[in-house]
Amino acid sequence: MSDETPDDPELAEEAEIGSEFAAEGSEMSSILGDAYRGELDRETTWRSRLDQTTTWGVTVVAAILTWAFSSGDNPHYIILIGMVSVSLFLFIEARRYRDYDVYRSRVRLFQQNLLADALDPSEGLEHEDWRSKLSQDYRTPTLKVSIWEAVANRFRRIYLPLLAVLLVAWLFRITAFAPNEDPLVTAAIAGIPGTFVAVLVALYYGAAIAIVLWPRSREAKGEFEEGDPGEWKESS
Repeated sequence: MSDETPDDPELAEEAEIGSEFAAEGSEMSSILGDAYRGELDRETTWRSRLDQTTTWGVTVVAAILTWAFSSGDNPHYIILIGMVSVSLFLFIEARRYRDYDVYRSRVRLFQQNLLADALDPSEGLEHEDWRSKLSQDYRTPTLKVSIWEAVANRFRRIYLPLLAVLLVAWLFRITAFAPNEDPLVTAAIAGIPGTFVAVLVALYYGAAIAIVLWPRSREAKGEFEEGDPGEWKESS
């Protein structure tokens, strides 16, 4: 940081106030504690928004399946409409997940470097410049996760199982509900051939699986790591 004093008296006064807070350990501890509680509250708020979107998706799937199998006269393509609806919820949730990750990454900086170090200083800091990183993030907040990583994350955790249920339901609907017809004939929608519909569905699910399995470095902060969930690890 530069030691030069700003020419503007107001800026100089603000810089001096900031320096005083940084110099006072008790004041800084209080500020960081309040900041941590604030970020934790924002993280919880965005977590609840993610849950709301998931609830909408599950509700829509349940309603569509109930109606689709309530009568043999109901068209099978209502299940395809359900797939489109779930995909819409997926992208809404992915956008919310990117905002959620902003606040979760800040909370993780506090936990990894402030709380963890206070509990066990022998391990040292996770990030030596964590206060600078946090300061920069407050000055210029940025999204840290790409839209494709967010989509892949929500696919793996929530939406792939929902879409799998819809796929099984659609296949059952065009086969078991019309045993005397060719499934590709039953899959037709108005003037659209059933073969074309089946190919579109196959391409959609192929793309979904590719997004989930495509290898890429993970940018999301604070994800639970894979490992044995059993006992606490003893410090060496």
